[in-house]
Amino acid sequence: MSDLILRPHARFAPIEGPVLLVVLDGVGVGAHDEGDAVWLARTPTLDGLARTCPTTQLRAHGQAVGLPSDADMGNSEVGHNALGAGRVFDQGAKRVQLAIESGELFDGEVWRTSVARVRESGEPLHFIGLLSDGNVHSHQEHLHAMLRRAWSEGVQSARVHALLDGRDVGETSALGYVDALEAQLAELNAAGADYRVASGGGRMTTTMDRYEADWGMVERGWNAHVHGRSDRHFRSLREAVVAIRDEQPGITDQFLPSFVLTDEGGAPLGPIRDGAAVIFFNFRGDRAIEISRAFTEASFAPFDRGARPDVLYAGMMQYDGDLRLPERFLVAPPTIDRTLGEHLARNGVTQFACSETQKFGHVTYFWNGNRSGQFDPAKERYVEIPSDNLPFEQRPWMKAAEITDATLAALKSGEHRHLRVNYANGDMVGHTGHREAAITAVQCVDLQLARLVPVIEKLRGALIVTADHGNADEMYARDKSGGFATRPDGSLQPLTSHTLSPVPFHVLAPGRALSLADVKAPGLANVAATVLHLLGFEAPEGFEPSLLA
Repeated sequence: MSDLILRPHARFAPIEGPVLLVVLDGVGVGAHDEGDAVWLARTPTLDGLARTCPTTQLRAHGQAVGLPSDADMGNSEVGHNALGAGRVFDQGAKRVQLAIESGELFDGEVWRTSVARVRESGEPLHFIGLLSDGNVHSHQEHLHAMLRRAWSEGVQSARVHALLDGRDVGETSALGYVDALEAQLAELNAAGADYRVASGGGRMTTTMDRYEADWGMVERGWNAHVHGRSDRHFRSLREAVVAIRDEQPGITDQFLPSFVLTDEGGAPLGPIRDGAAVIFFNFRGDRAIEISRAFTEASFAPFDRGARPDVLYAGMMQYDGDLRLPERFLVAPPTIDRTLGEHLARNGVTQFACSETQKFGHVTYFWNGNRSGQFDPAKERYVEIPSDNLPFEQRPWMKAAEITDATLAALKSGEHRHLRVNYANGDMVGHTGHREAAITAVQCVDLQLARLVPVIEKLRGALIVTADHGNADEMYARDKSGGFATRPDGSLQPLTSHTLSPVPFHVLAPGRALSLADVKAPGLANVAATVLHLLGFEAPEGFEPSLLA
């Protein structure tokens, strides 16, 4: 407990009112061109903050958030880890990459036990996960490395259940990853292996639900992966993608329906049976938790699993440390301790966290260092606004108004010293690739900021506005020349992934003279100390410095 004691700031008296941090998810600082929905949006509140308040830009990708290189896009998980931790930790992608390169993953007990189980049973070693190089949830090279290693260790049979991306990478880029996987399998099969793709589907229809928003996605994946059941049957992964695109012109990879691959007689190639081992090779946790529960929970209510096979199930990482889910995992996640939330709770500072379902875990679980629950329920209040189960481009306003309603009530109650909220619009609508909807999404959150500012002013509080990564700031893909890429029909190619853009940082404290500190290459990890600064506390040991002088 002694290392969690906060010291009063030596030069700054605390802000009189509450300190509110607003995360505009996916709202980066883009190129100010026709692909930049943030710039195209009418945002008088954000523009006013930029003109009148201390303002800068923060790094929100690559090494600034613990990813392997600055070519890696940030994401909401690592962004909120950095915001809440006040420090930079090696994150999932980097941890897994290093574990594979060093051999740590393959020397671990879980890998060795998985291999031993299938060698003894004769059942395949199954791999389920997102097939791309987006490096947000997974990376195809991790899968390829495990397939090669499994063959070198005498695993005769393996099955891949491939989830197509089109979200963290180009919206119709699947065939590049499909061809690379099928080439890898062909090489191993030429040496005598029996390694095949068994099932698949798009990530937004199959398996990868999060926050219990749509268990039907998980059920479809379960039936395809485990039971080999689906309305769609194909002979190869490439055939599946091409045929569905031909049938549904304009469909993007993330929305491909679930499917099963079959042999010449029509039998599924890879149902998961007793004696098998299953590795879910995504390293990011939020969209891996529900399928992990389906494999591991003895008593399970969300859907009828049918006969649950007796398998050894492991995650690439442990997706929820408090729930110990899953119990077996290949690579230990970063240990993130002494977060901002824990410091505040241990020092009696009341907190409020709010978002809608799509990002609720980010202002709670990820913010708190991948920790479920509250540090001190008597001092913390978490409010989840249920998300709509509708296409985001059809409801770009999402639940922004309801989040603001709850936040205004919390501000006016006087019960909370620090508040944090996430508006998911810029990210979730940005992922759809619909520029006009993304413009509306950004305008919606600007309207909500306009509701918050006068209340902060009245309460003599402070408002920090930032983002966790870019997305809506770049709605069209680029070609090699740097111009906008086009589709075969001449229309602009939408970009559905995150971006490498910096994010805005504005701080409003009515009645207080604030100025920015000279911080070299500021990033998201600097925000925690800035919150503490406004609350009248010094940054704890090891935290990145405050952005305020």
